[in-house]
Amino acid sequence: MAQKRPRLLVLWGKYDPSFEASEPDAYRRDVPTSQIHVLDAGHFALDTAADEIAGLVRGFVRP
Repeated sequence: MAQKRPRLLVLWGKYDPSFEASEPDAYRRDVPTSQIHVLDAGHFALDTAADEIAGLVRGFVRP
């Protein structure tokens, strides 16, 4: 990813026990233009933050 620098949207649940809270920073280092959002959610973020996620995805895919 660091060489290609793709368009990148990262949505992260800050209460997800499967990942370290510092991990989104790795995406930011590799793809500085990435959009990273740490949500007030857990692993199943779509269950608790669906409207917020939908808005972020819509904004990301719009030209």
